Amino acid sequence: MEKTKNPMGEKSISKLLVSLALPAVIANLVNALYNIVDQIFIGHIVGYLGNAATNIAFPLTTICLAIGLMTGIGTASGYNLSLGRGNKEDARKFAGTAFSTLLIAGVIICILVRIFLKPLMLAFGATNNILEYALKYSSITSLGIPFLLFSTGSNPIVRGDGSSTYSMISIVSGGILNIFLDALFMYKFGMGIAGAAWATVISQTVSALLLARYFLHFKNVSFRPTDFIPHFGYMLKFWKLGFSSFAFQSSMLIIQVTLNNLLKKYGAASIYGSDVTIAVAGILQKINMIFLAFVIGIVQGAQPICSFNYGAEKFKRVRKTVKLSLIVTTVVSVIMFIVMQLFPRQIVALFGSGSEEYFDFASFYARGLFACVFLNGVQIFCSTFFPAIGKPGKGTLIALAKQLVILWTLLMTFSHFFGLKGIVYAAPVTDALTFLLATGFLIFEFKNMPKTDEQ
Repeated sequence: MEKTKNPMGEKSISKLLVSLALPAVIANLVNALYNIVDQIFIGHIVGYLGNAATNIAFPLTTICLAIGLMTGIGTASGYNLSLGRGNKEDARKFAGTAFSTLLIAGVIICILVRIFLKPLMLAFGATNNILEYALKYSSITSLGIPFLLFSTGSNPIVRGDGSSTYSMISIVSGGILNIFLDALFMYKFGMGIAGAAWATVISQTVSALLLARYFLHFKNVSFRPTDFIPHFGYMLKFWKLGFSSFAFQSSMLIIQVTLNNLLKKYGAASIYGSDVTIAVAGILQKINMIFLAFVIGIVQGAQPICSFNYGAEKFKRVRKTVKLSLIVTTVVSVIMFIVMQLFPRQIVALFGSGSEEYFDFASFYARGLFACVFLNGVQIFCSTFFPAIGKPGKGTLIALAKQLVILWTLLMTFSHFFGLKGIVYAAPVTDALTFLLATGFLIFEFKNMPKTDEQ
């Protein structure tokens, strides 16, 4: 079968990575603003209890990210591997099945969440003071779940088709609208935390509709109506390829719920109180999304390059893409480390005021949480790289080892012995251990990857 000619296999790696990663970074940054801008407005208008409420509700977003990214990243990998091998029919089936799967899954999750909303908020760690705000916020944002899930999943697919600029515009449009609506609903109309929730839902809907429109104009394939009929065989294929993303996000869900409940327990026994510790953790989680937006954007830009060239057996280009990506992600990680060590109080203050104890704990938690962040670029890259080359097992193992094996164990153990401080200490130790694991896998892969391209 003749190999498909494609810019992924022809253009300069550095130029190609910039052209794909830059729009992905911008899109991810704006996507992060959905939560960050909400936190800033809520913190200044509602107060830290409002910030704590969005932290309690955040696992609902993580559920959508888990399923959306598994479907989207898995589909993008299968799509580009198929194009690299010259099989356009498989590429069409991958993308078409993903489109339908995302729509169906979004509706089902929305219905289930609305039925079990209060038990979920309590299970996620809501205190008596936080529960009312959490219910009001999540009862509205749950209506946007189908749109959030679809935009999360279809964005990597659109980018994998070579339209990273369009995917960026789709997400940026929703993000800018979200900022405008936050100000309008919360300041002008005085809608409080409900205004932030409605702003998020409307913005997510706009992004999803723009991405859905793209499926009429794919560059590399032309869809047939039958391509959009869900095909279980392709579901299994893209879920297998994207399972490492699902494992990472799902394990993050478990960690978020565990962390909230530990902060509730040990925060109540401290001078800070559980409401303050939960609010601070939520703010720092949103700040971490800025770092992740940069790193994941770079990784997402590298993913289609690695997938296509590995499928086309152009291994030199795969190696060069990996090395360049790791250099850039490491630089970003070091910058984040420096900023969070030097200016934690000033950054947290952007999200609203609080007592001196509030800022003392925020500074301590921020420095601990980001103490080894400069190592995280390698782990995040590897979790996506291995599925991109058709080896999802290794990516899944890295993701599960970090969250469920290492971090969960350290959270439970350290909190038992050191209380609230132990919760903070668990993060940097986890980052260091996961770095060693991911680096070992990557070195082994490079040693076994052919040194020359196949002809």
